[in-house]
Amino acid sequence: MFQNKRYITGKQIKDMLLGAYHSFEKNYQVINDLNVFPVPDGDTGTNMMHTMASVARELSAMSDESTASEIGQAAAKSAIMGARGNSGVILSQLLRGIGRGLAGKKNVSNNELGKAFQYGVLFAYRSVSKPVEGTILTVARGMAKGAYTATRNCDDLEEVLKEAIRVGKLELAETPEKLPALKAAGVVDAGGQGLIAFLEGCLAGLRGEDCAEIKVTQKANVKMQAEDAEPLDLEFPYCTEFIVKGASVDKKTVVEALDGFGNSMIVAVIEDIVKVHIHSKNPGNVLNTAQQWGTLHDIKIENMVDQHENRIFADEEEAVQANGKRAGVGILSVAAGDGIAKIMRELGAAEIISGGQSMNPPVEDFVNAIENGEYEQYIILPNNKNIILAADQVKKMLGVSKVDYVPSTNLAQGMTALFHFDPERSMEENTVVMAEEAKAATSGAITIAVRDSIVGGMQVHKGEYLGLLNDKIFCTGLSIKQVLDKMLSAGDYELISMYYGEDITKEEAEEIVEHLEEINEDWEIELFYGGQPLYPLLFSME
Repeated sequence: MFQNKRYITGKQIKDMLLGAYHSFEKNYQVINDLNVFPVPDGDTGTNMMHTMASVARELSAMSDESTASEIGQAAAKSAIMGARGNSGVILSQLLRGIGRGLAGKKNVSNNELGKAFQYGVLFAYRSVSKPVEGTILTVARGMAKGAYTATRNCDDLEEVLKEAIRVGKLELAETPEKLPALKAAGVVDAGGQGLIAFLEGCLAGLRGEDCAEIKVTQKANVKMQAEDAEPLDLEFPYCTEFIVKGASVDKKTVVEALDGFGNSMIVAVIEDIVKVHIHSKNPGNVLNTAQQWGTLHDIKIENMVDQHENRIFADEEEAVQANGKRAGVGILSVAAGDGIAKIMRELGAAEIISGGQSMNPPVEDFVNAIENGEYEQYIILPNNKNIILAADQVKKMLGVSKVDYVPSTNLAQGMTALFHFDPERSMEENTVVMAEEAKAATSGAITIAVRDSIVGGMQVHKGEYLGLLNDKIFCTGLSIKQVLDKMLSAGDYELISMYYGEDITKEEAEEIVEHLEEINEDWEIELFYGGQPLYPLLFSME
């Protein structure tokens, strides 16, 4: 049992973090079972476990004489490099903030450790452009408050951790009231439960005990009343972009002033120049606010419903000069199968990383590919919603002058973005044009439900085929053909590009094509080998 001590050593922090990893080893499947959606994915518990595994490997090789600062910095770096999926990236940012709070200290007091955890929550919130209440961030904030309050009343780290866990569990229990999708499924937030596992593992590691199994009676089910919590796709239809010159404001001021006007906001402040990209409902309000900071230039307002090609302001940075060093802009794309990877290379992708559903690549893979690549700048195509935060982390690590990304969430968006890549344009111009074109892509996918669930009022049963239209579950069926018929009848399509995965043969895929041609002889169908796992068919429609 841990004895009450005024100061915490590096070894104790090391033991805590190793205990957290063992907790995820034991409990990751329990956390996965809380996931609401039935689509096979890079599940929360698995991603958090892999992220902590990277930390455990690094810390296990360090001396027990290492300082708190050394342990904190090693944990932060290894977590960032090993982060997988959105939950893994958020966890890595939590550890990054804790590492910042421990910097320069040989040993730390309870109060200092409590403040370090506050840093962690701050960094975690910053990693998400639009933090949502009822998620892992809500639980993290509650834990930090519990820890901070406890440090003011006692010097016993064990009691501090117990109080942080207690408050965290209270916040976790409230998450279904803050997110309708959780309430409909009758579960708490999986990421928040993951943080409980993290801190309970820390407590067990501090005590020198084996961590306990989490007892969760809840599991995503179909018995609760369903609610559709998905936001409207075009709530903010105007893509608004401009430059403010002669400004004397910082990024924080700009973000806070424009936050209520829309979403998908990107802000860059370079000396007295402010660059803004935002999707807004009323662009006039945005511009009126921005005019208070200086003079407006290069204003672009596009209605995304019209699907016009959008051009952003000219890049004011000097072009990369080829003077014996790496030059130019290249594409780093994530591919879920060998066939898809081959096609992406043929379309111009310079680097390919294997990844997709259930196999989210770590940040380290992106960094290594870019550092060893032939181009000076890279645009990342994540092609999966659960890889976007990893791409964003790479951009922050390597710098906005070297890396950017298109937030592509599926194969159709990734392919469309590749089609519109122009090596003669700057990285910034390419990113914006590719992102806008990718939004216009219509994607489809067929997979098999891995759990019972309710999504948007639709009952889904384990083992059924699921039809996904633009990343949302559109229909279910007992066969691939049945699902395809329902999906394709919903739109007026002319060209269908279809990629068959590793679970079906070429002959089976060709039979599906013949079936579709019998339904509508006007459809032009292109069949490609994709080789992707878990998804028998991926396709795009035009």
